[in-house]
Amino acid sequence: MFKTIDKLDVKGKRVLVRADLNVPAKDGKITDTTRIDRSAATLTELAAKGAKVIVLTHFGRPKGREEKYSQKLLVEPLAKAVGKPVAWADDCIGPEAEKLIAAMKDGDIALLENVRFHPEEEKNDFGFAKALSGLGDVYVNDAFSTAHRAHASTEGLAHLLPAAAGRLMQAELEALGKALEHPEKPVAAIVGGAKVSTKLELLGNLVSRVDYLIIGGGMANTFLFAQGKQVGKSLCEKEMADTAREILAKAKAAGCHIVLPVDAVVAGEFAENAPNRVVSVESVPEDMMILDAGPASAETVIDRLGGCKTLVWNGPFGAFEIKPFDAATNAVAQWAAERTKQGKLLTVAGGGDTVSALAKAGVEDKFSYVSTAGGAFLEWLEGKDLPGVAALKIIPAKTGGGCGCSCSH
Repeated sequence: MFKTIDKLDVKGKRVLVRADLNVPAKDGKITDTTRIDRSAATLTELAAKGAKVIVLTHFGRPKGREEKYSQKLLVEPLAKAVGKPVAWADDCIGPEAEKLIAAMKDGDIALLENVRFHPEEEKNDFGFAKALSGLGDVYVNDAFSTAHRAHASTEGLAHLLPAAAGRLMQAELEALGKALEHPEKPVAAIVGGAKVSTKLELLGNLVSRVDYLIIGGGMANTFLFAQGKQVGKSLCEKEMADTAREILAKAKAAGCHIVLPVDAVVAGEFAENAPNRVVSVESVPEDMMILDAGPASAETVIDRLGGCKTLVWNGPFGAFEIKPFDAATNAVAQWAAERTKQGKLLTVAGGGDTVSALAKAGVEDKFSYVSTAGGAFLEWLEGKDLPGVAALKIIPAKTGGGCGCSCSH
């Protein structure tokens, strides 16, 4: 169990909200406001309840104070998202921040400068966390996408102030809980992407949790190679063949059915509309590369999913960025979206490429939940305890004294 803002009395209080507003930008202009828009619900709710809402976030990976990473460009789009003016301070601690907050009225919203301008943030320095905590009375973490980092503003603060999950964090945790912790069975997972080596822990965790593990993308080539099939010029980690065989054996022992492509779309080059053809995975030409799962593979996946109640998705089936190698991803995504609409399938997806692939397929808003978190989503699927989430958990009170929290100070 974790604490939510339902349990907080925020009227007249200074509420520090850790959001993730690390949005893509080019030439000083934001190119995608999704994370800003998603953060608005928590901020407006707290403001409506009479809180003084103070937003902490990071932008980019600055080395100390670098003006190109200033968050001032977030003020206007954040104000638009919350429907009211947003005040600004050009530091997140010290006199500037203190002066701004002292002038705030109940219901006001303010944004402080990049927490990563201070190296102590990423070190989870206690003194820095203490300085941040002095600006607020309550702490709300609404940044699941940074919850895998034990930083001062994502983890340290939770031990220094009354803390809770914001609405976005709550939605993320509830969706992931339904998908993997207490799922309606049968459960399937689609795992794509380029390399087996980057998703070893994920695959190892999933084979013991799901009924069907559907493998796509470049990593499927490594599994096909491990089974003795030739994959031509395809992306393939041949040195991972033994590992792939170990995963196959572990899945068999756990009663998890691994689903691999049975046919493939091959081409001589990685290029938009490159001449291509569909072949069996048993007969991939030496001079060609697999760029997508074939139509029979997509049908096989849909057939397996037909009996499932829950689907977790991370990674595309092919080179979805270029046509026509997005066909398998699109076909399965659109089928899953329709099944979700019918109330027959819970669909939870996440990871950078996955979000982009689902958007390209036109279904990003038609799944049960699509997470914009990258690393945090993956680490959750790997079964890891995320520091930012662990700090919000309700710890049963100890008998015989003790505060009953996870506080280390």
